[in-house]
Amino acid sequence: MAVDEERIDEAVLALLWLTLHDGRRAWKGFDWAVLGRLHAKGLIADPVGRAKSVVLTDEGLRQSEALFRSLFTRPD
Repeated sequence: MAVDEERIDEAVLALLWLTLHDGRRAWKGFDWAVLGRLHAKGLIADPVGRAKSVVLTDEGLRQSEALFRSLFTRPD
């Protein structure tokens, strides 16, 4: 089975929106490879460290909200 890493990255980025706190921090309880790819794309700050959360960049916040809305909400 071929895994579509781009779609996985989008789903994780959308789920980061679900756990947002303190404005732009989100719990980083996801696969390290995915978090590394999101960091390489400039969507989150470096996930390596002792903190249990990661900081989303401005673009990461924008894309995270848009993906969350498109993947996990119903039309009104």
